[in-house]
Amino acid sequence: MSYKIQDLIYQGEKGGVRNWSTIGGASFYWHPDWLHIAEEATGVNPTANIECSQEKATESEAAEAIIKHLNEKE
Repeated sequence: MSYKIQDLIYQGEKGGVRNWSTIGGASFYWHPDWLHIAEEATGVNPTANIECSQEKATESEAAEAIIKHLNEKE
């Protein structure tokens, strides 16, 4: 299976941390101050880096990093 942005379910934002999940139950988190995504809301253990052109990543760049990470895991 190849993941697409449409496969992510946006769960909202709490304390600045955005959360997405997949139909399979995996959760991913991102905060505007992070240049990575994480599998826990603290962001202490990065799951994958976000490739971005600025000093801060955007929400769409974070979602794209999640998709890239999911597709590389397969």
